Amino acid sequence: MAVKTWSSGRKVALLAVVCALAAGGGAFAAAAPGLAQAAISSEAGSPARTTPGLAVPVVAPAELDAAPADGAQQVNPAAPVSLKVKHGHIERVALTSDDGNTVEGNQGADGATWTSSGDLKFNTRYNFTYSVVDGAGRQTHSTRAFTTVSTANEADAAIYPLDGMKVGVAQPLQITFSEPVLNRNAVEKAIKITSTSGQTGDFHWFNNNTVRYRPQNFWAANSTITMDMQLFGVELGKGQVGNFNKTVTIHIGDKKVAVADAKAHTFSVKINDRPAGQWPATMGDTRFPSARGFLVFMEKHRVEHMDASTIGLKPGDPAYYGQLDVNYATRLTPSGEFIHQATDSAMPYLGKSNLSHGCIGLGPDGAKWVFDNMTTGDVVQVVNTEGEYANYDDGFGDWNIPWAHYAN
Repeated sequence: MAVKTWSSGRKVALLAVVCALAAGGGAFAAAAPGLAQAAISSEAGSPARTTPGLAVPVVAPAELDAAPADGAQQVNPAAPVSLKVKHGHIERVALTSDDGNTVEGNQGADGATWTSSGDLKFNTRYNFTYSVVDGAGRQTHSTRAFTTVSTANEADAAIYPLDGMKVGVAQPLQITFSEPVLNRNAVEKAIKITSTSGQTGDFHWFNNNTVRYRPQNFWAANSTITMDMQLFGVELGKGQVGNFNKTVTIHIGDKKVAVADAKAHTFSVKINDRPAGQWPATMGDTRFPSARGFLVFMEKHRVEHMDASTIGLKPGDPAYYGQLDVNYATRLTPSGEFIHQATDSAMPYLGKSNLSHGCIGLGPDGAKWVFDNMTTGDVVQVVNTEGEYANYDDGFGDWNIPWAHYAN
């Protein structure tokens, strides 16, 4: 049986019919409706440009990345508030607190980023409102809210010496935090200390709340120290956050170093390494020997009231002295060691023997000279005493800690 064949003429005719069906909205058009659409009036006015399969190319909607998250709590007030837009640009941004304060920000040159430029407040609720437009002209409006770190997690600190204060060469720098510091490295990195003498030093933590800083040797005489503390937003640990930035300037005076010799019964002073005076002294007896090592001058009182009961003495004890006032008292330790004018009963023993309860007793001339000429941060080295070192945190005992241990 013969096989039928198609003539070239019939092939052409069939192809024409198929093309006619396509042009008239037949099967080919139904299979690809997007190709059959005559025109799109505007990309913003039609979903055709955002629905895959309906149009080519597809205009992607804007993608937003905003921080902090909506409803976030305990947000660090130093953390920047930010908005990033992909496939679009930012039209408007507003960051305001519930009490009406506005936080400024900077928008990127491409219009696709915004970042706050000011610090936020603690314990405050903020509203972050923004409008963005994508490549098809569609707008997105949104408002999110968050709350910063609460007052209970706000950490402050006391700094000593105070800003502008003039002190002696032995004065360590001390920062006492209101909350425990667990992230010590973060805190140390946030504090920059410089000196006009070029001296560098190191930190030493006495506990989780108190840190001090000193150089290996005494500060250079008549130098100036600057403490630049950028602690706002620094996380101390366990949710506690630093709440301040501050710069403190401290002036160092002349080098004034005294030596109190419990064996020679003398008190001598050098200013800038030159002898300035020597006076007879009486120091702690065998029951209450004066603390050894370096003791840094703390504060001065023209008259200081002393009470024997504060060191555990009671009536009937041979060492009990009741209550008395002493003149020209310069404190060496919070626990009660002073340089002061000796009592009338002790005057005959100056330069001869030790009979105090740990203090350094001088005659009227010597005690007044120390009171008038030496100040906070000056230092006395107590030698040839049977006493132990004062506790390192009983005053500023930093110089009794070997440098290799202090800096670790």
